[in-house]
Amino acid sequence: MNFKIPIVAPSLLAADYTRLGDEISDCLKADTRWIHCDIMDGHFVPNISYGPDVVAAVRRAAPEAFLDVHLMIENPDQFIEAFSDAGADLISVHYETCPHLHSTLQNIHYHGCMSGIAINPGTSVELIEPVLNYLDLVLLMSVNPGFGGQSFIEESYEKLRRLVAMRRDHKSDFLIEIDGGVSLKNIHKLVESGVDVLVVGSGVFKADDVTQRVKDLQEKANLGRKDFV
Repeated sequence: MNFKIPIVAPSLLAADYTRLGDEISDCLKADTRWIHCDIMDGHFVPNISYGPDVVAAVRRAAPEAFLDVHLMIENPDQFIEAFSDAGADLISVHYETCPHLHSTLQNIHYHGCMSGIAINPGTSVELIEPVLNYLDLVLLMSVNPGFGGQSFIEESYEKLRRLVAMRRDHKSDFLIEIDGGVSLKNIHKLVESGVDVLVVGSGVFKADDVTQRVKDLQEKANLGRKDFV
């Protein structure tokens, strides 16, 4: 995986869908190339977002972008092919929805995408240890999934420290992503603690100047990386 770490990943969940192309363009002007797409089904999480057609539209709007598709849905195996065909580069599924994790991760790779596992705030990172060698990314939810704009759960730092240690102990190279409550106030500490990819929704798209906000977040993230040990 050849990415310049750390990565600020704008989440389209918080974007204005009436001007989605412009919102994406504003992010790209800040030289970010990683776009996060949150897919919600109203069952696993108490909200509904969008499906493969919107992801395909994002791909057309940003053919050069890396599309990170986060499936907060039940029965994700039924939709992996559809999101792959829509242009996903990486597909993350929730540990809590996958009784056959190895098979699901193999299915993602079979369809030509990088694989990720997401875990809720109440799920222990140790539960995913048996599949670490099958992963390209682990997504730690630092809010309860379903809605944007929530406050960061401070206990996420301890989970992050344990996950960084697991990655080191297993000599793995999966990326660590965090989603929920990331802001200018905590992005430095998160990167300093070992996060590689930082998903930011409201903190980007509710700003007066989206491009400048992404630049500001990236600058603080870069400073945090210098302090990561």
